[in-house]
Amino acid sequence: MLGRTLREASAALKQGQITPTELCQKCLSLIKKTKFLNAYITVSEEVALKQAEESEKRYKNGQSLGDLDGIPIAVKDNFSTSGIETTCASNMLKGYVPPYNATVVQKLLDQGALLMGKTNLDEFAMGSGSTDGIFGPVKNPWSYSKQYREKKKQNPHSKSGDSDWLITGGSSGGSAAAVSAFTCYAALGSDTGGSTRNPAAHCGLVGFKPSYGLVSRHGLIPLVNSMDVPGILTRCVDDAAMVLGVLAGHDPKDSTTIRDPVNKPLVLSSLADVSKLCIGIPKEYLVPELSSEIQSLWSRAADLFESQGAKVIEVSLPHTSYSIVCYHVLCTSEVASNMARFDGLQYGHRCDIDVSTEAMYAATRREGFNDVVRGRILSGNFFLLKENYENYFVKAQKVRRLIANDFVNAFNSGVDVLLTPTTLSEAVPYLEFIKEDNRTRSAQDDIFTQAVNMAGLPAVSIPVALSNQGLPIGLQFIGRAFDDQQLLTVAKWFEKQVQFPVIQLQELMDDCSAILENEKIASVSLKQ
Repeated sequence: MLGRTLREASAALKQGQITPTELCQKCLSLIKKTKFLNAYITVSEEVALKQAEESEKRYKNGQSLGDLDGIPIAVKDNFSTSGIETTCASNMLKGYVPPYNATVVQKLLDQGALLMGKTNLDEFAMGSGSTDGIFGPVKNPWSYSKQYREKKKQNPHSKSGDSDWLITGGSSGGSAAAVSAFTCYAALGSDTGGSTRNPAAHCGLVGFKPSYGLVSRHGLIPLVNSMDVPGILTRCVDDAAMVLGVLAGHDPKDSTTIRDPVNKPLVLSSLADVSKLCIGIPKEYLVPELSSEIQSLWSRAADLFESQGAKVIEVSLPHTSYSIVCYHVLCTSEVASNMARFDGLQYGHRCDIDVSTEAMYAATRREGFNDVVRGRILSGNFFLLKENYENYFVKAQKVRRLIANDFVNAFNSGVDVLLTPTTLSEAVPYLEFIKEDNRTRSAQDDIFTQAVNMAGLPAVSIPVALSNQGLPIGLQFIGRAFDDQQLLTVAKWFEKQVQFPVIQLQELMDDCSAILENEKIASVSLKQ
């Protein structure tokens, strides 16, 4: 049961094949078994079991709340959850218990979803590996998969040992690991520059970033207000669409949301005629650092569309090369502003120094924030200085507009969807990843994803194949603003063609190994 999709689990609950309590207990058992992955910061066992009991009563009375009723989900620990600690993986908020739920959390709970817990992340979502939080790094479930381990045995030069595990990507790595390891059916992440799509690609999942303004940010502890979007991590596109149908819509508590552009519930139809599609391939995304394997898969994906009659054309996004620097200036500037609220007075950590208010402020922030957060605050405040504001922040805003216009021009040329890589490479070992500093890693890992956030567009990462090392590789589809439904429809068609194999974690999952053993790669494969 745990190896099934959200939609299949929902059908099983409705048909009485399993009860919400039984499903909840299975997930809780697996969370305990996979504790070494460090996917969860807080496991809300009592809350989940109580929610499951209430869901069970509704099913018995024929009063199900919908497709998510009784479905285990997880939430990244930078979304406020009433009565449940919300830490952002930082000493600054350790012990902080919000008095309210984020809008997206409340919407899921209103549909009867079971909250299994809060997932791990980089501190305040600043990172691309889920390695920089105070609770330690998240381990990629694929490190322990049958596919990866068999490939490692075949390689005489590969190292083996307890430290040779892979990163999940980030900053929503805990949510990705939670879904990938079958401890829940869907998870919320946040996406500021690729923080949902990046770990989705590394963990073999669908990672969806909705259009900016489609889903409420209320209760998401902000990193970059103008780019933050709640993201969705699932095992298939249909499941992501189902969750989006619940989350999308205007929220009076978030002035950036627009009024219901999505028909709810969101049900994806089959793509009637692929030949009517025009797929754009941005030439600037073919960078020297891109692995040859991903480049090959990207090319074959384009060929797949072309073989089905779709028009595939090269497009130009000429200001792409400026996106990393532009993103850095804008991101750190907003971070500096947002982090000012953590002063030790109202909530969160407060140091013991009482010499003066200024000394208390300084010591609190020094103790509460890690080096990465402090570094971004310093950079942002530098860019926002009166003498630097015009030369850095204002110029970066102008470049951001040029980057957004590049996408507008591409879509106005007749392109329906852009097809790009999600990441430069497959997941790398932790010990290799930490050789680089946080800023360098983030700039490299989010090179294909940051521009989408600056333009406010929808994007989804789809797992397409396993690498020669037996690890997932994802490709990204980018759509027009608020055309999320068409984007997901195209992604669903593509997903069906490539038939990505299910992760095999039999050693961890005795109860569903039979289901996973039967899942084989089917029909079309992009690998040769």
